[in-house]
Amino acid sequence: MTESVQHSPNDVLRAVRIGLRMSQDDLAKALRQAGDELREPNDASKRLVQRWESGVSRVPRPVYARALERVTGRPLESLGFTLPVPMARVHGDGSGGHDMDAGAPGIAGADRDSRPIARTAEENYSGIWLSRYEFFSSSREQSFTAAHHVVLLQHGNRLTAQSLSHASTNPDSPLSLDLTVDRNVVTGTWTEQTAPDGYYQGARYHGAIQLLVEPTGRRMAGKWVGFGKDFDVNTGPWELRLLDTSTAKATLERYSRVPDQQGR
Repeated sequence: MTESVQHSPNDVLRAVRIGLRMSQDDLAKALRQAGDELREPNDASKRLVQRWESGVSRVPRPVYARALERVTGRPLESLGFTLPVPMARVHGDGSGGHDMDAGAPGIAGADRDSRPIARTAEENYSGIWLSRYEFFSSSREQSFTAAHHVVLLQHGNRLTAQSLSHASTNPDSPLSLDLTVDRNVVTGTWTEQTAPDGYYQGARYHGAIQLLVEPTGRRMAGKWVGFGKDFDVNTGPWELRLLDTSTAKATLERYSRVPDQQGR
């Protein structure tokens, strides 16, 4: 005897759709248009919307998550989906680190559309990202923020990032990241070579980093750990924000500049 699987309808998404005065087909069309506007084409269909609203598909893939947020103007977690605990939003913990928001629903079931929101071959993290980290300078007795435009490339679960030329708030201080992604957790190492004529006189710093990926796949936030010049262990917040999914030559040239004050 085959036991039937009971699905809990997503009444929140249905109510939001009705509030927007959209039919299921209208919402699917709006999602496809949003994907085109985001330069991330998707295949949203009336059938997919029906699967979401019936609860058959409880976690949308990132490309749909981003389109849903654009169309509805709401974060994904407020659209009634059953997000696993690790998929909640990342926020500062007040002590220089980052945690996940509390109150997210329990772990989603194992149906084929409730897989973890993590980019695979078709959901790739490659692109131009804004890297920002904070550090405390003991010699200057104050905190600083360093920002780089980096090009990130994905090969399977391996992520490598390298800062672009002339694209750092620390002039001539190239940054490298060597990371692996496991579901929504990104772990790896970082290395920064400071400028020979800069404050740190060409010192090379390196350490470990761990980041949590938000549901849309457009932000990673977490903490770095590294040694200071006196061999003390330092740490601080670090985040990556997606700026452009393209890695074309023209895009690389456009971001080969110092990030502005708004972090773009």
